[in-house]
Amino acid sequence: MLAIQHLSKQFGTLKALSDVNFTVAQGEIMGLIGQNGSGKSTTFHSILNFLKYDGQISWNNAPITEAVFDEIGYLPEERSLMPKLTVEQQIIYLARLKNQSAKLIRPQIDGWLKKFSVKGKRTDKIKDLSKGNQQKVQLICTLIHRPKLLILDEPFSGLDPVNVDLLEQAIIEAKQQGTAIIFSSHDMGNVEALCDRLLMLKLGKVVLNGRIEDVRNQFGKDRLFVTTDWEEQRLKQLEHVVEVTRLADKKYLLKLDDPVAGRAIFHALTQGDYIEEFSQQAPSLDEIFRMKVSDQDA
Repeated sequence: MLAIQHLSKQFGTLKALSDVNFTVAQGEIMGLIGQNGSGKSTTFHSILNFLKYDGQISWNNAPITEAVFDEIGYLPEERSLMPKLTVEQQIIYLARLKNQSAKLIRPQIDGWLKKFSVKGKRTDKIKDLSKGNQQKVQLICTLIHRPKLLILDEPFSGLDPVNVDLLEQAIIEAKQQGTAIIFSSHDMGNVEALCDRLLMLKLGKVVLNGRIEDVRNQFGKDRLFVTTDWEEQRLKQLEHVVEVTRLADKKYLLKLDDPVAGRAIFHALTQGDYIEEFSQQAPSLDEIFRMKVSDQDA
């Protein structure tokens, strides 16, 4: 388990991190979210001992030492491959830094290239690959030694939907193998789809921390998704409905000022008959993110 206790970091007068606390268990995925400059990369760099910090960071109840780095896979936000190396040379070089032998890694390369649908051969030079395929090679370098702790800084950046799916599958597979995973993303859809927990930073401070559903439910189930023959104006006249948004033909989003009103609205809309859709939900993660960003007290 990765455990962060009272993590703080200051650059001159800038307080980059202030008393950050969280854990990531084995077989668990945590999403680290926040605006640019909120402290996400500084958190990652602290875990990896790239910089000095105040507080405590431990892996399986022990400090993170040089030996532990062999168990860590790290994908930086700024991709960095050596363009003159072949794909095979690049993968083996980085694997050797994790104390993996070329004899062990070489037979796995073709399988990983196929897994990520890399358009290129192991003998191709990195510089001759497209940017997207270079990114896939870097992901292979991050994963091929099967790390027990996986740190991904904006891993989905620049990937098309097909390749996002490939990466999501690789992350889920690593989780199933017991890897503790933490990744940052500006796409709340990725976080909501993959993560067990999330941590949101704002100006270096934790403003959200917990399981995805628990975080959403903190804000109350004040959204109603309904499919109905009622006209928009009639929906607006329902008690406790403060806003109506038409999403498609006969499909609406109702925002309530009191989640308890959902039951009464259900009876009003159905009147004992069938209704195609009636779903009462908490705000989406994207909505919550925007709320916390604009919250002056957060």
